[in-house]
Amino acid sequence: MSLSTITALSPLDGRYAAKLSLLRPIMSEHGYMHRRVQVEVAWFIALSDAGFEQFKPLTTGARAYLLSLVKNFSEADSQAIKDIEKTTNHDVKAVEYWIKSKFEARPELERAAEFVHFACTSEDINNTSHALQLRSGRDQVILPGLDRIVLKLREMAHAYADVPMLSRTHGQTASPTTVGKELANVVVRLQGACERISSVKMLGKMNGAVGNYNAHLSAWPDFDWEAFSKKVVETPEPLGLGLTFQPYSIQIEPHDYMAELFDAIARANTILVDLSRDIWGYVSLGYFKQRLKAGEIGSSTMPHKVNPIDFENAEGNLGLANALLRHLSEKLPISRWQRDLTDSTVLRNIGVAMGYAALAYTSLMTGLNKLELNEEALAADLDSSWEVLAEPIQTVMRRYGVQGAYEKLKEVTRGKTVTAEALHALIAGLEIPQADKDRLLAMTPGSYIGKAAELARRV
Repeated sequence: MSLSTITALSPLDGRYAAKLSLLRPIMSEHGYMHRRVQVEVAWFIALSDAGFEQFKPLTTGARAYLLSLVKNFSEADSQAIKDIEKTTNHDVKAVEYWIKSKFEARPELERAAEFVHFACTSEDINNTSHALQLRSGRDQVILPGLDRIVLKLREMAHAYADVPMLSRTHGQTASPTTVGKELANVVVRLQGACERISSVKMLGKMNGAVGNYNAHLSAWPDFDWEAFSKKVVETPEPLGLGLTFQPYSIQIEPHDYMAELFDAIARANTILVDLSRDIWGYVSLGYFKQRLKAGEIGSSTMPHKVNPIDFENAEGNLGLANALLRHLSEKLPISRWQRDLTDSTVLRNIGVAMGYAALAYTSLMTGLNKLELNEEALAADLDSSWEVLAEPIQTVMRRYGVQGAYEKLKEVTRGKTVTAEALHALIAGLEIPQADKDRLLAMTPGSYIGKAAELARRV
Protein backbone atom coordinates (compact mmCIF):
# COMPACT_ATOMS: atom_id res chain seq x y z
CA MET A 1 0.00 0.00 0.00
CA SER A 2 1.42 3.38 -0.99
CA LEU A 3 1.55 6.24 1.50
CA SER A 4 -0.98 8.98 0.81
CA THR A 5 -3.34 11.20 2.75
CA ILE A 6 -5.84 8.33 2.61
CA THR A 7 -3.46 5.59 3.79
CA ALA A 8 -1.56 7.71 6.37
CA LEU A 9 -1.71 6.23 9.85
CA SER A 10 -1.91 9.63 11.54
CA PRO A 11 -4.84 11.94 10.69
CA LEU A 12 -2.37 14.83 10.87
CA ASP A 13 -0.80 13.52 7.66
CA GLY A 14 -4.08 12.14 6.36
CA ARG A 15 -7.45 13.77 6.76
CA TYR A 16 -6.02 17.03 8.14
CA ALA A 17 -2.80 17.24 6.14
CA ALA A 18 -3.74 20.42 4.28
CA LYS A 19 -4.37 22.26 7.55
CA LEU A 20 -0.85 21.64 8.83
CA SER A 21 1.20 22.78 5.85
CA LEU A 22 2.95 25.50 7.91
CA LEU A 23 4.04 23.12 10.65
CA ARG A 24 5.19 20.22 8.48
CA PRO A 25 8.42 21.81 7.11
CA ILE A 26 9.42 22.73 10.67
CA MET A 27 8.55 19.70 12.80
CA SER A 28 8.85 16.81 10.31
CA GLU A 29 11.92 14.60 9.99
CA HIS A 30 12.88 16.77 7.03
CA GLY A 31 12.75 19.79 9.33
CA TYR A 32 14.86 17.93 11.89
CA MET A 33 17.51 17.07 9.29
CA HIS A 34 17.51 20.65 8.05
CA ARG A 35 18.32 21.92 11.56
CA ARG A 36 21.00 19.26 12.04
CA VAL A 37 22.74 20.48 8.91
CA GLN A 38 22.41 24.05 10.19
CA VAL A 39 24.06 23.15 13.51
CA GLU A 40 26.89 21.19 11.90
CA VAL A 41 27.62 24.04 9.48
CA ALA A 42 27.57 26.68 12.23
CA TRP A 43 29.97 24.61 14.36
CA PHE A 44 32.27 23.97 11.39
CA ILE A 45 32.49 27.65 10.40
CA ALA A 46 33.07 28.68 14.03
CA LEU A 47 35.93 26.18 14.35
CA SER A 48 37.61 27.75 11.35
CA ASP A 49 37.59 31.09 13.20
CA ALA A 50 38.89 29.66 16.50
CA GLY A 51 42.54 30.34 15.67
CA PHE A 52 43.70 26.75 15.30
CA GLU A 53 46.83 26.27 13.19
CA GLN A 54 45.35 23.15 11.62
CA PHE A 55 42.11 24.88 10.50
CA LYS A 56 42.59 28.26 8.92
CA PRO A 57 39.67 30.70 8.57
CA LEU A 58 37.46 29.81 5.64
CA THR A 59 37.32 32.06 2.62
CA THR A 60 34.26 34.17 1.91
CA GLY A 61 33.32 31.85 -0.95
CA ALA A 62 33.54 28.72 1.23
CA ARG A 63 31.40 30.31 3.91
CA ALA A 64 28.77 31.37 1.42
CA TYR A 65 28.72 27.86 -0.06
CA LEU A 66 28.27 26.26 3.37
CA LEU A 67 25.48 28.63 4.32
CA SER A 68 23.79 27.90 1.00
CA LEU A 69 23.63 24.21 1.98
CA VAL A 70 21.45 25.32 4.87
CA LYS A 71 19.45 27.96 3.03
CA ASN A 72 18.67 25.75 0.04
CA PHE A 73 18.22 22.47 1.93
CA SER A 74 15.54 20.44 0.15
CA GLU A 75 13.49 17.29 0.53
CA ALA A 76 15.87 15.68 -1.96
CA ASP A 77 18.73 16.47 0.42
CA SER A 78 16.82 14.85 3.28
CA GLN A 79 16.27 11.77 1.14
CA ALA A 80 19.99 11.64 0.30
CA ILE A 81 20.77 11.64 4.02
CA LYS A 82 18.21 8.88 4.59
CA ASP A 83 19.88 6.84 1.87
CA ILE A 84 23.24 7.20 3.64
CA GLU A 85 21.57 6.18 6.90
CA LYS A 86 20.62 2.85 5.33
CA THR A 87 24.35 2.04 5.49
CA THR A 88 25.39 3.85 8.68
CA ASN A 89 22.26 2.94 10.67
CA HIS A 90 23.01 6.21 12.48
CA ASP A 91 21.10 9.32 11.53
CA VAL A 92 23.55 11.96 12.80
CA LYS A 93 26.52 10.23 11.20
CA ALA A 94 24.56 10.21 7.96
CA VAL A 95 24.26 14.00 8.20
CA GLU A 96 28.02 14.29 8.73
CA TYR A 97 28.75 12.10 5.70
CA TRP A 98 26.28 14.05 3.56
CA ILE A 99 27.98 17.34 4.41
CA LYS A 100 31.37 15.89 3.63
CA SER A 101 30.04 14.62 0.30
CA LYS A 102 29.27 18.22 -0.58
CA PHE A 103 32.96 19.09 -0.23
CA GLU A 104 33.96 17.09 -3.32
CA ALA A 105 35.86 19.15 -5.88
CA ARG A 106 36.32 21.92 -3.31
CA PRO A 107 39.92 21.51 -2.08
CA GLU A 108 39.62 24.09 0.69
CA LEU A 109 36.72 22.24 2.27
CA GLU A 110 38.08 18.75 1.52
CA ARG A 111 41.25 19.56 3.48
CA ALA A 112 39.15 20.54 6.49
CA ALA A 113 36.59 17.73 6.22
CA GLU A 114 37.58 16.07 9.51
CA PHE A 115 36.44 19.18 11.37
CA VAL A 116 32.84 18.39 10.46
CA HIS A 117 31.27 17.12 13.70
CA PHE A 118 34.59 17.70 15.45
CA ALA A 119 34.51 16.64 19.15
CA CYS A 120 30.71 16.48 19.04
CA THR A 121 28.44 13.83 20.40
CA SER A 122 25.24 13.23 18.48
CA GLU A 123 23.28 14.95 21.21
CA ASP A 124 25.21 18.18 20.68
CA ILE A 125 23.61 18.27 17.26
CA ASN A 126 20.23 16.84 18.24
CA ASN A 127 19.46 19.00 21.25
CA THR A 128 20.25 22.22 19.43
CA SER A 129 18.28 21.07 16.40
CA HIS A 130 15.25 20.36 18.56
CA ALA A 131 15.58 23.79 20.14
CA LEU A 132 15.63 25.41 16.71
CA GLN A 133 12.60 23.39 15.65
CA LEU A 134 10.68 24.24 18.79
CA ARG A 135 11.47 27.93 18.49
CA SER A 136 10.22 27.99 14.90
CA GLY A 137 7.15 25.90 15.72
CA ARG A 138 6.28 28.15 18.63
CA ASP A 139 6.96 31.46 16.87
CA GLN A 140 5.59 30.60 13.43
CA VAL A 141 2.63 28.32 14.22
CA ILE A 142 1.59 28.03 17.88
CA LEU A 143 1.73 31.68 18.95
CA PRO A 144 0.27 33.03 15.68
CA GLY A 145 -2.58 30.52 15.99
CA LEU A 146 -3.29 31.65 19.54
CA ASP A 147 -2.90 35.31 18.59
CA ARG A 148 -5.59 34.95 15.92
CA ILE A 149 -7.97 33.53 18.51
CA VAL A 150 -7.15 36.33 20.96
CA LEU A 151 -7.77 38.98 18.30
CA LYS A 152 -11.08 37.40 17.28
CA LEU A 153 -12.26 37.10 20.88
CA ARG A 154 -11.23 40.70 21.61
CA GLU A 155 -13.17 41.87 18.56
CA MET A 156 -16.22 39.94 19.77
CA ALA A 157 -15.77 41.20 23.34
CA HIS A 158 -15.90 44.79 22.13
CA ALA A 159 -18.78 44.18 19.72
CA TYR A 160 -20.91 42.47 22.37
CA ALA A 161 -19.74 44.50 25.37
CA ASP A 162 -23.24 45.87 26.05
CA VAL A 163 -25.29 42.78 25.19
CA PRO A 164 -26.68 41.41 28.48
CA MET A 165 -26.61 37.69 29.14
CA LEU A 166 -27.87 35.55 31.97
CA SER A 167 -25.05 33.94 33.90
CA ARG A 168 -25.28 30.34 34.99
CA THR A 169 -23.32 29.34 38.06
CA HIS A 170 -23.68 25.63 38.82
CA GLY A 171 -25.88 25.54 35.71
CA GLN A 172 -28.49 27.70 37.48
CA THR A 173 -29.63 31.25 36.75
CA ALA A 174 -27.29 33.80 38.32
CA SER A 175 -26.37 37.49 38.23
CA PRO A 176 -26.38 38.78 34.64
CA THR A 177 -23.22 39.61 32.73
CA THR A 178 -22.66 40.58 29.11
CA VAL A 179 -21.58 38.41 26.22
CA GLY A 180 -18.58 40.67 25.70
CA LYS A 181 -17.44 40.40 29.31
CA GLU A 182 -17.47 36.61 29.23
CA LEU A 183 -15.31 36.66 26.10
CA ALA A 184 -13.06 39.30 27.64
CA ASN A 185 -12.38 36.89 30.52
CA VAL A 186 -10.94 34.40 28.02
CA VAL A 187 -8.90 37.08 26.24
CA VAL A 188 -7.13 38.01 29.47
CA ARG A 189 -6.46 34.37 30.35
CA LEU A 190 -5.09 33.61 26.90
CA GLN A 191 -2.88 36.70 26.88
CA GLY A 192 -1.25 35.51 30.08
CA ALA A 193 -0.83 32.02 28.64
CA CYS A 194 0.78 33.39 25.47
CA GLU A 195 3.20 35.47 27.53
CA ARG A 196 4.27 32.34 29.40
CA ILE A 197 4.77 30.43 26.13
CA SER A 198 6.80 33.21 24.51
CA SER A 199 8.97 33.75 27.59
CA VAL A 200 10.42 30.22 27.59
CA LYS A 201 14.11 30.35 26.67
CA MET A 202 15.26 27.76 24.15
CA LEU A 203 18.40 26.12 25.51
CA GLY A 204 21.24 24.37 23.76
CA LYS A 205 24.43 22.61 24.86
CA MET A 206 27.58 21.74 22.87
CA ASN A 207 29.77 20.06 25.48
CA GLY A 208 30.50 16.53 24.35
CA ALA A 209 29.64 12.98 25.37
CA VAL A 210 28.96 13.58 29.07
CA GLY A 211 28.97 17.37 29.30
CA ASN A 212 32.60 17.91 30.31
CA TYR A 213 34.37 18.79 27.01
CA ASN A 214 36.53 15.66 27.39
CA ALA A 215 37.23 15.15 23.67
CA HIS A 216 37.61 18.86 23.02
CA LEU A 217 40.32 19.25 25.65
CA SER A 218 42.17 16.15 24.47
CA ALA A 219 42.81 17.96 21.18
CA TRP A 220 43.44 21.52 22.48
CA PRO A 221 43.93 21.44 26.28
CA ASP A 222 44.51 25.17 26.62
CA PHE A 223 41.54 26.35 24.58
CA ASP A 224 38.43 27.77 26.33
CA TRP A 225 35.95 25.34 24.88
CA GLU A 226 33.11 26.38 27.15
CA ALA A 227 33.32 30.00 25.99
CA PHE A 228 33.58 28.84 22.39
CA SER A 229 30.50 26.62 22.69
CA LYS A 230 28.55 29.40 24.35
CA LYS A 231 29.43 31.72 21.48
CA VAL A 232 28.26 29.24 18.85
CA VAL A 233 25.02 28.55 20.70
CA GLU A 234 24.17 32.20 21.40
CA THR A 235 25.47 34.02 18.30
CA PRO A 236 22.47 34.96 16.14
CA GLU A 237 21.74 33.02 12.97
CA PRO A 238 23.09 32.27 10.40
CA LEU A 239 26.62 32.08 11.85
CA GLY A 240 25.34 30.90 15.21
CA LEU A 241 22.15 29.36 16.54
CA GLY A 242 20.61 32.22 18.49
CA LEU A 243 19.71 30.00 21.47
CA THR A 244 20.45 30.29 25.20
CA PHE A 245 23.53 28.41 26.37
CA GLN A 246 23.04 25.47 28.73
CA PRO A 247 26.32 25.12 30.72
CA TYR A 248 25.50 21.97 32.71
CA SER A 249 24.31 18.68 31.29
CA ILE A 250 24.83 14.95 31.09
CA GLN A 251 25.06 13.63 27.53
CA ILE A 252 21.67 15.16 26.78
CA GLU A 253 20.39 18.66 27.48
CA PRO A 254 18.14 18.20 30.56
CA HIS A 255 14.96 19.15 28.66
CA ASP A 256 13.58 21.18 31.55
CA TYR A 257 12.92 24.12 29.23
CA MET A 258 10.99 21.78 26.92
CA ALA A 259 8.82 20.69 29.84
CA GLU A 260 8.24 24.35 30.69
CA LEU A 261 7.25 25.10 27.10
CA PHE A 262 4.96 22.08 26.76
CA ASP A 263 3.29 22.85 30.09
CA ALA A 264 2.74 26.45 28.98
CA ILE A 265 1.15 25.36 25.69
CA ALA A 266 -0.99 22.82 27.55
CA ARG A 267 -2.18 25.57 29.89
CA ALA A 268 -3.30 27.67 26.91
CA ASN A 269 -5.01 24.62 25.46
CA THR A 270 -6.89 23.99 28.70
CA ILE A 271 -8.25 27.55 28.55
CA LEU A 272 -9.44 26.82 25.02
CA VAL A 273 -11.11 23.58 26.10
CA ASP A 274 -13.02 25.66 28.62
CA LEU A 275 -13.97 28.15 25.90
CA SER A 276 -14.99 25.44 23.45
CA ARG A 277 -17.31 23.81 25.96
CA ASP A 278 -18.87 27.14 26.95
CA ILE A 279 -19.51 28.19 23.35
CA TRP A 280 -20.95 24.73 22.66
CA GLY A 281 -23.34 25.31 25.55
CA TYR A 282 -24.31 28.78 24.37
CA VAL A 283 -25.08 27.39 20.91
CA SER A 284 -27.23 24.75 22.57
CA LEU A 285 -29.12 27.46 24.51
CA GLY A 286 -29.65 29.39 21.29
CA TYR A 287 -27.50 32.35 22.35
CA PHE A 288 -25.49 31.90 19.18
CA LYS A 289 -26.61 30.76 15.75
CA GLN A 290 -24.15 29.34 13.21
CA ARG A 291 -23.87 30.58 9.66
CA LEU A 292 -24.93 27.90 7.22
CA LYS A 293 -22.59 26.49 4.61
CA ALA A 294 -24.12 25.44 1.30
CA GLY A 295 -24.22 21.68 0.91
CA GLU A 296 -23.21 20.94 4.50
CA ILE A 297 -25.14 18.23 6.37
CA GLY A 298 -25.56 18.17 10.14
CA SER A 299 -27.06 14.71 10.50
CA SER A 300 -27.58 11.71 8.23
CA THR A 301 -31.20 11.40 9.45
CA MET A 302 -32.17 14.76 10.95
CA PRO A 303 -32.09 17.44 8.23
CA HIS A 304 -32.69 20.35 10.62
CA LYS A 305 -29.45 20.00 12.55
CA VAL A 306 -26.61 22.54 12.50
CA ASN A 307 -24.07 21.00 14.83
CA PRO A 308 -21.31 22.91 16.67
CA ILE A 309 -18.76 20.53 15.17
CA ASP A 310 -15.89 23.02 15.03
CA PHE A 311 -15.96 23.46 18.80
CA GLU A 312 -16.25 19.71 19.28
CA ASN A 313 -13.29 19.10 16.97
CA ALA A 314 -11.30 21.77 18.78
CA GLU A 315 -12.04 20.22 22.17
CA GLY A 316 -11.12 16.73 20.99
CA ASN A 317 -7.84 17.77 19.39
CA LEU A 318 -6.89 19.98 22.32
CA GLY A 319 -7.29 16.91 24.52
CA LEU A 320 -5.02 14.87 22.27
CA ALA A 321 -2.45 17.66 22.19
CA ASN A 322 -2.43 17.95 25.96
CA ALA A 323 -2.14 14.21 26.50
CA LEU A 324 1.05 14.24 24.42
CA LEU A 325 2.37 17.54 25.80
CA ARG A 326 1.96 16.38 29.37
CA HIS A 327 3.66 13.06 28.67
CA LEU A 328 6.53 14.94 27.05
CA SER A 329 6.88 17.31 29.97
CA GLU A 330 6.84 14.48 32.50
CA LYS A 331 9.09 12.07 30.62
CA LEU A 332 11.75 14.17 28.91
CA PRO A 333 13.50 15.59 32.01
CA ILE A 334 14.15 12.04 33.23
CA SER A 335 17.19 10.13 31.92
CA ARG A 336 18.96 7.19 33.54
CA TRP A 337 22.48 8.08 34.68
CA GLN A 338 24.34 10.01 32.00
CA ARG A 339 21.96 9.05 29.16
CA ASP A 340 19.38 6.58 28.03
CA LEU A 341 17.61 6.49 24.69
CA THR A 342 14.00 6.79 25.85
CA ASP A 343 13.94 10.51 25.08
CA SER A 344 14.98 10.03 21.45
CA THR A 345 11.88 8.23 20.21
CA VAL A 346 9.60 10.39 22.36
CA LEU A 347 11.09 13.59 20.97
CA ARG A 348 10.08 12.52 17.47
CA ASN A 349 6.50 13.21 18.55
CA ILE A 350 6.85 16.87 19.50
CA GLY A 351 5.54 17.77 16.05
CA VAL A 352 2.53 15.52 16.62
CA ALA A 353 1.71 17.31 19.88
CA MET A 354 2.05 20.71 18.25
CA GLY A 355 0.12 19.43 15.23
CA TYR A 356 -2.96 18.55 17.26
CA ALA A 357 -2.78 21.94 18.99
CA ALA A 358 -2.48 23.81 15.69
CA LEU A 359 -5.35 21.77 14.23
CA ALA A 360 -7.52 22.67 17.22
CA TYR A 361 -6.74 26.38 16.85
CA THR A 362 -7.84 26.22 13.21
CA SER A 363 -11.11 24.47 14.12
CA LEU A 364 -11.79 26.96 16.87
CA MET A 365 -11.24 29.93 14.57
CA THR A 366 -13.54 28.37 11.97
CA GLY A 367 -16.23 27.96 14.61
CA LEU A 368 -15.85 31.49 15.99
CA ASN A 369 -16.12 32.95 12.50
CA LYS A 370 -19.44 31.12 11.98
CA LEU A 371 -21.13 32.51 15.08
CA GLU A 372 -24.01 34.96 14.92
CA LEU A 373 -25.41 36.41 18.13
CA ASN A 374 -29.08 35.71 18.81
CA GLU A 375 -30.05 38.71 20.94
CA GLU A 376 -33.71 37.67 21.00
CA ALA A 377 -32.86 34.40 22.78
CA LEU A 378 -30.60 36.21 25.23
CA ALA A 379 -33.30 38.77 26.01
CA ALA A 380 -35.98 36.10 26.43
CA ASP A 381 -33.86 34.19 28.93
CA LEU A 382 -33.26 37.33 30.97
CA ASP A 383 -36.92 38.33 30.90
CA SER A 384 -37.91 35.00 32.42
CA SER A 385 -35.35 35.23 35.23
CA TRP A 386 -36.44 38.09 37.47
CA GLU A 387 -35.27 36.09 40.49
CA VAL A 388 -31.71 37.26 39.77
CA LEU A 389 -32.71 40.69 41.13
CA ALA A 390 -33.00 39.18 44.60
CA GLU A 391 -29.28 39.87 44.93
CA PRO A 392 -29.37 43.67 44.44
CA ILE A 393 -32.56 44.05 46.46
CA GLN A 394 -31.19 42.25 49.53
CA THR A 395 -27.86 44.02 49.17
CA VAL A 396 -29.54 47.45 49.29
CA MET A 397 -31.65 46.27 52.24
CA ARG A 398 -28.50 45.28 54.09
CA ARG A 399 -26.98 48.68 53.36
CA TYR A 400 -29.78 50.25 55.36
CA GLY A 401 -29.69 47.70 58.14
CA VAL A 402 -32.92 45.89 57.29
CA GLN A 403 -32.77 42.79 59.45
CA GLY A 404 -32.86 39.37 57.77
CA ALA A 405 -32.59 40.85 54.28
CA TYR A 406 -31.04 37.74 52.74
CA GLU A 407 -33.48 35.41 54.43
CA LYS A 408 -36.52 37.44 53.34
CA LEU A 409 -35.46 37.36 49.69
CA LYS A 410 -34.59 33.68 49.93
CA GLU A 411 -38.10 32.93 51.19
CA VAL A 412 -39.65 34.81 48.30
CA THR A 413 -37.43 33.58 45.45
CA ARG A 414 -35.62 30.30 46.11
CA GLY A 415 -36.89 27.60 43.78
CA LYS A 416 -39.87 29.68 42.73
CA THR A 417 -41.03 31.42 39.60
CA VAL A 418 -40.53 35.09 40.31
CA THR A 419 -42.37 37.86 38.46
CA ALA A 420 -41.53 41.51 38.05
CA GLU A 421 -44.79 42.39 39.77
CA ALA A 422 -43.95 40.33 42.85
CA LEU A 423 -40.53 41.93 43.19
CA HIS A 424 -41.92 45.43 42.68
CA ALA A 425 -44.50 44.83 45.40
CA LEU A 426 -41.72 43.71 47.73
CA ILE A 427 -39.59 46.76 46.91
CA ALA A 428 -42.52 49.15 47.45
CA GLY A 429 -42.91 47.93 51.02
CA LEU A 430 -39.25 48.27 51.99
CA GLU A 431 -38.19 50.78 54.64
CA ILE A 432 -35.40 52.33 52.56
CA PRO A 433 -34.99 55.78 50.97
CA GLN A 434 -37.33 56.48 48.05
CA ALA A 435 -34.42 57.16 45.68
CA ASP A 436 -33.13 53.65 46.25
CA LYS A 437 -36.63 52.22 45.84
CA ASP A 438 -36.94 54.02 42.50
CA ARG A 439 -33.55 52.72 41.39
CA LEU A 440 -34.50 49.15 42.25
CA LEU A 441 -37.90 49.49 40.60
CA ALA A 442 -36.24 50.68 37.37
CA MET A 443 -33.87 47.73 37.36
CA THR A 444 -34.40 44.75 35.03
CA PRO A 445 -32.43 41.54 34.62
CA GLY A 446 -31.01 43.00 31.42
CA SER A 447 -29.82 46.21 33.09
CA TYR A 448 -28.31 44.53 36.15
CA ILE A 449 -24.86 43.97 34.66
CA GLY A 450 -22.54 45.91 36.96
CA LYS A 451 -19.28 46.92 35.26
CA ALA A 452 -19.48 44.11 32.71
CA ALA A 453 -19.72 46.38 29.65
CA GLU A 454 -16.89 48.60 30.84
CA LEU A 455 -14.66 45.63 31.56
CA ALA A 456 -15.40 44.12 28.16
CA ARG A 457 -14.57 47.32 26.28
CA ARG A 458 -11.35 47.76 28.28
CA VAL A 459 -9.79 44.43 27.40
